[in-house]
Amino acid sequence: MAIFKRPRTTKEPIPPAKPAFTWGPSFDPDSDEVQAAWHQDGYIIVKGLLQSDEVRRLDEAVTQDGGIAAHSYGRSDGMGRQTRLALWNHPGNDVTGMIARVPKVARTMESLLGGEVYHYHSKLMMKDARTGGAHLWHQDFGYWSQNGCVYPDMATVFIPLDKMDAGNAGLRVLRGSHRCGLLPHHVTGSQAEADPKRRRWAEQSGLPEVQLEMEPGDALFFHCLLLHASGQNSSDRRRWCFLVGFNRADNNPMIEHHHPQYTPLAIVSNEAIKDSATPLVDPSGKDFMNPGDDKSVAKYAEHGFH
Repeated sequence: MAIFKRPRTTKEPIPPAKPAFTWGPSFDPDSDEVQAAWHQDGYIIVKGLLQSDEVRRLDEAVTQDGGIAAHSYGRSDGMGRQTRLALWNHPGNDVTGMIARVPKVARTMESLLGGEVYHYHSKLMMKDARTGGAHLWHQDFGYWSQNGCVYPDMATVFIPLDKMDAGNAGLRVLRGSHRCGLLPHHVTGSQAEADPKRRRWAEQSGLPEVQLEMEPGDALFFHCLLLHASGQNSSDRRRWCFLVGFNRADNNPMIEHHHPQYTPLAIVSNEAIKDSATPLVDPSGKDFMNPGDDKSVAKYAEHGFH
């Protein structure tokens, strides 16, 4: 009896990356162009989402005495250095809170994720000059799936405060990797690292690694399954960035953990960030994470804090 072998087929190469968008009256996150970029690449970049005066207010909010940076802590990268971050669970009413609540951030995220979203947490990630540690290849859902989040209906907006490129350990992504599903992760240092073998397979299948270059105030919106990483910052340039993680409202975590259950997000005007009535820093209600003191966090320490 003749044995017929099914011919081996290969997946078509991923099409070229979609170009970055620019914030302005004509930017429409529901447009075919934005949606196509999101579904193909797993991310979009919106240049100038924060204007220069808004970036200045954000920088003042994180660096002033008693500001966001005062709540930071270190995390081992497993290679002899530490990354620094500050993390909080509720947006609050100050400058960083308004960034999470303005329509150009929150409504854009709702369009990308296909439904109402809520604030899952915010972070200030700090790679200081010559000392900043690495972030290993991972998917955010590698952390968040351990928190009772069943579906990957989650995403992050990433806004650099400094010019970001390869020289100061800028973010790298594996374009299109959000379509690979959730890869196994293992603990390295105090981080969760995606299975290197599975990542190599994704690269060998044709998914390209992209070194992102961004200016202060540009915004990267990226899917929770997108593989991303960044190296140690050995340059003489600081590389700080502000991130807001969002979860879709109908993806309420199945267990209580160190990040919030569904909490309605109070949307404000796009002018709220630079409104002089908005305080630079108001820690009330933000619920900063302190891994050294928070007993509820210790229970989840094996999965890292992300």
